[in-house]
Amino acid sequence: MPWQVLIGNVAAVSLVISVWMHLHYKLYRLTEVQAQLGFGLMMGLGAVLSMLLSVEVGSGYYLDLRSTLLAVSAVYGGPLAVLVTGALTAAQRISMGGAGVEPALISIMLVSALGLAVRIRFGRGTADAKKAVACAVTVAAVTLTMSILHRTGNPPVTALSLAIIAGKFAATLAAASVITYFRAFTLERDILKAALTQAPDFHYVKDRNSRFVVTNLNVARDHDRTRSSEMVGLTDFDLYPSEMAQTFFDREQEIMSSGEPLVDFEEPLVEENGRERWFVTSKIPLRNRHGDLIGLSGVTRDITEKKRLIQEAVDSKNVLSQAMTEMSDGLAMFNPEGRLVFCNDQYRAAFPGSADARQPGAHIADILQAAMRSGERIDVSPDAGEDWIETSAAQLFLTHDSEIPMFDGRWLRQRTRLAADGSALVVVSDITAMKHSEERLTQLALKMKGLADTDALTGIANRRVFDEAIAEEFARARRVDSALSLLLIDVDHFKAYNDSYGHLEGDNCLRVIGEVLGSVTKRPSDLAARFGGEEFAILLPGTDRDGALRLARMLLSALHRRAIPHRESSKGMVTVSIGVATMSERFSTPAELIEAADQALYAAKKNGRDRVEVAATQARAA
Repeated sequence: MPWQVLIGNVAAVSLVISVWMHLHYKLYRLTEVQAQLGFGLMMGLGAVLSMLLSVEVGSGYYLDLRSTLLAVSAVYGGPLAVLVTGALTAAQRISMGGAGVEPALISIMLVSALGLAVRIRFGRGTADAKKAVACAVTVAAVTLTMSILHRTGNPPVTALSLAIIAGKFAATLAAASVITYFRAFTLERDILKAALTQAPDFHYVKDRNSRFVVTNLNVARDHDRTRSSEMVGLTDFDLYPSEMAQTFFDREQEIMSSGEPLVDFEEPLVEENGRERWFVTSKIPLRNRHGDLIGLSGVTRDITEKKRLIQEAVDSKNVLSQAMTEMSDGLAMFNPEGRLVFCNDQYRAAFPGSADARQPGAHIADILQAAMRSGERIDVSPDAGEDWIETSAAQLFLTHDSEIPMFDGRWLRQRTRLAADGSALVVVSDITAMKHSEERLTQLALKMKGLADTDALTGIANRRVFDEAIAEEFARARRVDSALSLLLIDVDHFKAYNDSYGHLEGDNCLRVIGEVLGSVTKRPSDLAARFGGEEFAILLPGTDRDGALRLARMLLSALHRRAIPHRESSKGMVTVSIGVATMSERFSTPAELIEAADQALYAAKKNGRDRVEVAATQARAA
C-alpha cells in the first residue's frame, strides 16, 4: 500500500511540475516577484494534492511527498515561493488533524529553512546537479530525523522507513533535476532570442515560400507591430503593395533557386506618404546538411541618411567636409589619377597599420603598399608583391563593394563609386556586428535542422532520417555491389513494463535503450534510429551477415549489463528481440529488406525473445 501511495504521489508531483513548466514557458513576461509567487502557489497546490492522496501510516501520521515540493519551492523559488507553499501545506495538514499535526508543522518549517539554506549556499541564480542533490538530501535528512523522533521503539528506523526515505530522495532528485534542465533550456532560449531580436538593423529568416519564420524587433516595429512574433507567417504581400511585394518575392525565389546570395543590394523604397528611403540588403539561401534548401536569411540596413549625406557631399565640397566630420563611416575621395584628395579621420582610423600613408596627395599604389607591409589585412600576405598592388589599384576605378577582414578581428565593408568626372568616392563601414549576426543566424539554422533530425525522447535519429538513409544506402549498395545489413529491434514485454512502472519510467527505459544503440554503433556510416514506438533500427552499410550478427550480440550483451529491472518479464530485466536481414539479389526495394528483417524479428519473438534471428532465407538462428 505505501508503494502505491508513493507512486500516486510521484505522478501528482510530476503533473504539477509539468503544468508549471508549461505555464511559465508561456507566461515568460512575468516579473520576478510574480514568477516566485506563481511557483510557490503551484508547488503549494501540488503539496495539497499530495496530502489528499496520502495514506495514514500511524495514528495521525501520513505518507506523502509534501516535503519534496516544499524543498523544491525553497531551493528554486526563494523566500516568497516557500512562504506561499508552506502556508498552503500547513493549512492542509492542520485541516487533516490527528496526533501528527505538531511534528508535521515542525517538518514543514525544517524543510523550508534548510531549502533556503541550500539556495543561499549554491546561489539563487545557479541550477546544477549539486544543487539538485542537496535539495534531495535535505528532504531525506528531515524525513529520517522525523522518523527517529516519531518512533519510540527499537529499532528507531525500520527497513520500510529507509525505503520510504530513499523513495522521497529519488522523487526529490528527479523533480529538482527536471527543473534544473528546464531552467537551463529556458536560459538558452532567452539568450538566442535576445541575440536575434535585439540585433541592430533588420534581421530576418524566411522559409521556402518567403514567409517570415523569425525576425528581430526592428523589423516588427518598422511594420507597426510591437512584437517579433507578430511577423511570423506573414509575407511581403501582407506588408507592401502587390506589385512591390511581387518584385521582392521573385527576387527571393531567384536567390533560392540559383543558390547565389544577394550581397549589399541597394534599392529605394517609396512609402505611401511619398517619402523615399534607401536600403542595402544581403540575403543568403539556407540549406540543411543534405544540401536541401530550407529558406533564406537576410540583413537589411536603412541607409537613407547615408545616401543623403553622400549625395550632398558630391554636390558640394563644403557640405562633404562637414558630413565627413560627423558621420560614423570612413570616407575618402581619389582624383582620376589615383591620388587621395581628402578623407576624414574615421577613414584613417579604420586602417591603423597604414594610417600614416593615407594623407592627401598620396597615390593609391603607395597606400596599398603600406597596407601590405603592415599586415593589417589578414587576406593579404606582407610579401604579396607588386601584382597584388597593381590589381587592387585598378579596382579603385571600378564601381564595386568588397569586405575586408582586419588583423584585429574587425570586418570592414569598402564601397567604391565613380563620380561623373572620373574621381572615385570610397566609403568604409565597420560591419563586424553584422558579420557576427550572420554567423549566429547560420548557427541557429543548423541547430534547428539538428532538432528536426533527432528523436526527441531517445536522442538518436528519427524515422524520417532512417527512411532517407535506407533509401540512399540501398541504392548505393546495388550500384556498387556492396554489403548492407539491417537490424530491427523490439523491446520485449514493453506494454507490461509501461503498465507496471508507468509511462514516465517507460520513457526512461527507451532513453537507456537509445543510449545502448548509440554505444554499439561506432562507425560514422552506421545509423541507429527510433523506428516507432518501442521499435528501433540499426542500418549498417558495408556490413555482411556475420558482421551484423556480431553487432546484434554486442547489443544484447550491452543491454544485459545495464540490467534494467522488469518484474513482468521472466528474465527479470528489460530485454530485446532482434531481426537481421542482409542485402541480397532478391531484394529490389528497401521495403523488402525491412520486411525480411521484420519477419526475422517476429521469429525471434516467437522463439523465446531476448535473442537474434536472421532472415529465414539467409542463415540459421542466432
